[in-house]
Amino acid sequence: MLTVPYVTSYLSEHFGDDAFRTLEGYRARGGYQAAKKALTEMSPEDVVELVKTAGLQGRGGAGFSTGLKWSFMPKETDKPKYLACNADESEPGSFKDRILLERGPHQMLEGILIAAWATGAEKTFVYVRGEYAYPARCLQQAIDEAEAAGILGANVMGTGFRHDVVLMRGAGAYICGEETGLLESLEGKKGQPRKKPPFPAQYGAFGMPTTVNNVETFCHVPHILTRGADWFRGFGTEKSPGTTIFGVSGHVVRPGLYELPLGTRLDEIVFEHAGGVPDGRKVKGVIPGGMSMPVLPASMLDVPMANESLRERKTMLGTGGIMVMDETTCMVRAACVITYFFRDESCGQCTQCREGTGWMNRIVERIERGAGTHEDLEVLLDVCGKMEGQTICAFADAAAWPVQGLLRHFREDFEEHVRRQKCPFPDSFEL
Repeated sequence: MLTVPYVTSYLSEHFGDDAFRTLEGYRARGGYQAAKKALTEMSPEDVVELVKTAGLQGRGGAGFSTGLKWSFMPKETDKPKYLACNADESEPGSFKDRILLERGPHQMLEGILIAAWATGAEKTFVYVRGEYAYPARCLQQAIDEAEAAGILGANVMGTGFRHDVVLMRGAGAYICGEETGLLESLEGKKGQPRKKPPFPAQYGAFGMPTTVNNVETFCHVPHILTRGADWFRGFGTEKSPGTTIFGVSGHVVRPGLYELPLGTRLDEIVFEHAGGVPDGRKVKGVIPGGMSMPVLPASMLDVPMANESLRERKTMLGTGGIMVMDETTCMVRAACVITYFFRDESCGQCTQCREGTGWMNRIVERIERGAGTHEDLEVLLDVCGKMEGQTICAFADAAAWPVQGLLRHFREDFEEHVRRQKCPFPDSFEL
């Protein structure tokens, strides 16, 4: 389900129309007019400034200013400049980029063209998650259509500007969603994050200056060019403008995708848009932004879904993947699933991450099977503290945060396991 009550759904308003995924259907709705405007009426500096003024934040999880990121691309260089589109949507609970690729690939391509003009990039590499076979086919079809129509290639829309888009397929590794891990994989190497500096804008794909943005980030850009910064700022909050597509999954009546303004309250999304918890059960906890974000208990769901508000409650927006758990859920079992995933997906480059993820998984599994001690809870927190902020990339942080959140808000679940020496939630999901 993808529905947008109460708001202009500018990203997803045409997704119910199969023709929108084609070049003809996209052009019939004004497609590529924003790119033409940028290339014929605006300087690259004007485009960057407009996106900065609009306040567009990256929608891949970090929430960094998109216009500012574009401005880091060196203006004077004898090297070719590249863009990389991160379509490696591997965060559990996140599935919006898949739908954007399937139902509106030209919207993303137009955003890429505008970003290419703004940064002087001659080529974009779109790195698509390995499991996304159908979205990749949809995107390749759109690329082929755009090339045949002269929208991509040696002479974009007759302007003399050259830009090519190349689709690259990943192999299903979570770590390749980290921008420098993505670049390493793109080059045919093992997907392991790079030390920074140098940053990708100085040394990116194949050693060339590269700007990396997420699928949804590019999709917002044509609308900003068409309607202006003030229009975009009419949605969302002062610090987090615009809409985003929230993916709601778990124990809700209507799981699906909902495009809503940033700042929409979490309880509104869960109970009004997604229909609340089925069978009259109560919410126990909600992960607000994909599995790596710390959980919130039912008493804290009145929070606006914007980075500045969520940080006050010691969690983050992340990818906007909202995962709802009802009162039957055992949070120790949830921790088992989470720690197993991160143990399995660590690239192993940093000792703190390679060993820490394994330690966390072994400890929570021991608690779950009834062999844990109260000391294990302190060891868990100690391991998290030694992982957070200590590694090349933020993977170790992402592995530690959900465990910290579970112990912060649901420590009694862990203590009951230790006290009873078994799981006290007989109706919870099975491992």
